[in-house]
Amino acid sequence: MTNDDGTSGRAKITVRDLTVRYGEAVALDRVSLDVPEHRVTACIGPSGCGKSTFLRCLNRMNDHVRGVRITGEVRLDGHDVYAPDVDPVILRQRVGMVFQKSNPFPKSIFENVAFGPRVHGERDPVRLRELVERSLRQAALWDEVADRLDRSALELSGGQQQRLCIARALAVEPEVLLMDEPASALDPIATAKIEELIQELKAEYTIVIVTHNMQQAARVSDCTAYFYLGRLVEFGPTERLFTNPSRPETEDYITGRFG
Repeated sequence: MTNDDGTSGRAKITVRDLTVRYGEAVALDRVSLDVPEHRVTACIGPSGCGKSTFLRCLNRMNDHVRGVRITGEVRLDGHDVYAPDVDPVILRQRVGMVFQKSNPFPKSIFENVAFGPRVHGERDPVRLRELVERSLRQAALWDEVADRLDRSALELSGGQQQRLCIARALAVEPEVLLMDEPASALDPIATAKIEELIQELKAEYTIVIVTHNMQQAARVSDCTAYFYLGRLVEFGPTERLFTNPSRPETEDYITGRFG
């Protein structure tokens, strides 16, 4: 299946006329796009253009912002995530998030990964160990920490802490993984590991990543959305958007003439 914008695959998330206001300020202005399943969608654009606001709308993280007003539709598998009967906690189990700054809990490596499953009611120690090992393996961290699961997560390097946060997000078995500039604070070697991991994870998860690094967007994503001043300027397959954008504003940004 090919979508109207040229991306392939079934839409996991559909966004229609999404508008977000913080008081009188418009952060997003009537944004519409389809996030394809088992693909990596990158959101690019200058600082303050609405990328992170858009990302946080997908699992209702903006609900916590005072004075925010959200209109339009965000649908996950066809179901409105802002419907009154939707439990945001369950939504965030399905749509996990990894933040820009790694934020491990001041607990052991094991307890960091087991935290989410425990919150959602998992008590079986055998099942918890299985979930922890599987999640750490998926995050390409198991081989580095298998013999020190009881040690503090704060002893890990920055890159390892970020992969631990990815494992923590995966432990609750989400369907979608949101990543807000996950490598911006990391060195090139750790960044390369995160990018390699993203490519591996898309076989099982739908991934949406915000990045200020256009080279990173070009490397890891299947489709790219360019935002400017709260508007979605252009959305399409990454290769086309970077080599033959349809909008002059996109070309100006990608070639460095603007931004």
